[in-house]
Amino acid sequence: MNPASHTRIALVCASLAAAVAVLFALSIFVGRGGEWLPATRDLDPGVTEIILYQVRLPRALLGLMAGAALGLCGAALQGLLRNPLAEPGLVGASGGAALGAVVVFYFGLFGGALAVPVGGFLGAMVALALLYALAGRGVDVMTLILAGVAVNAFAGALTSLALNLAPSPWAALEIVFWMLGSLADRSMSHVIFAAPFAIAGMALVLTSGRALDALSLGQDTARSLGFSPRAATVKVILGTGLAVGAVVSVTGMIGFVGLVVPHLLRPVIGHHPSRLLLPSALAGAAVLLAADILVRVPMRGPELKLGVVTALIGAPFFLHLILKTRRSGA
Repeated sequence: MNPASHTRIALVCASLAAAVAVLFALSIFVGRGGEWLPATRDLDPGVTEIILYQVRLPRALLGLMAGAALGLCGAALQGLLRNPLAEPGLVGASGGAALGAVVVFYFGLFGGALAVPVGGFLGAMVALALLYALAGRGVDVMTLILAGVAVNAFAGALTSLALNLAPSPWAALEIVFWMLGSLADRSMSHVIFAAPFAIAGMALVLTSGRALDALSLGQDTARSLGFSPRAATVKVILGTGLAVGAVVSVTGMIGFVGLVVPHLLRPVIGHHPSRLLLPSALAGAAVLLAADILVRVPMRGPELKLGVVTALIGAPFFLHLILKTRRSGA
C-alpha cells in the first residue's frame, strides 16, 4: 500500500470513528419524538438514570455492535465470494437465527428474558453446521453460494410453517414483530449475551484480510503466496456465523446493511478486501445507529421497526446494483 492510500484510509477511518462517536451519543440522549435526555431531569433523577442505563445505553451498544458486525461481515463475504451482491444473510446465519427464535416462541422453550436470543443463536449455529455439511471441504465459491441459498430457503420454509401453525394470531404477530428487527426494549443482559460471540466472530474476520486479498487473485495464486484458501474460507464463514448469529438473535432480522456499506466505501477506499474491513465495520455501526435514531423521531404512531427502515433504504440500492451489474456485463 502506498503512503497516499494509507493516509486516505486512515482519514476515512478517523472520520467514520468520529461519526460513530457522535451518533452513539445522540442515540443515548435522543428519545421518542426527538426528546432529549436532559429534559427529563426536572422529573426525577432516578427516572433519568433508569432511562439512561437500562433503556438507551443497551440500545446504543447493540446498534454499535450489530452495525459493525453486519458491515464487516458483508465486506468480508463480498471479498471471499468475489460477488458484489453477497451479504451476511447469504451464509444462512440470519435465517437460522430467525428459525431458532421462532421455535422458542412456538414451543415455549427455555425461559427468562434471554430465551429468544439463546434459541436464535443456536439456530444460527445449526445453520452454519448445515452450510458446512452441504458445501463440503472444498472452497468452491459457487457451491458455497448455492449451499447458503439452500439453507436460507429451508430455514425460511420452516419459519413460515411455524407461523402458519401458530396456536393463536397473537403468537404469530409476536413472531412477525420480532422478525422485523428492532433495538427497542433490549437490556444489558442482551448486550452481555451477544457481545462475546460477536467480538470473537469479528476478530476472526478481521484477521482474514491479507488472505482475502490473495484470494482475489485466484486460489492458485493465493496458495503460491502461502495462504490456504480453505483456512481463509472457514475463518470468514465461522466468524460471520458467530458475529451475525449473535446480533441477529438479539435484534431480529436487519437486512441490507452488510450489502450496502461496502459499496458506499469502495469509491473512496478501493477494491482490496483488507482495506475495506475496518472502514466497513465503522460505517455499518454509523448507518445502524443513524437508522435507529431515525425510527424514534416521529412523535405519534407506533415506532417503526429497524429492519423495515434498513430495507426501505437498502432495497432501492440493491436494485441499482443489479442494474449496474447487468449493464457492465452487457
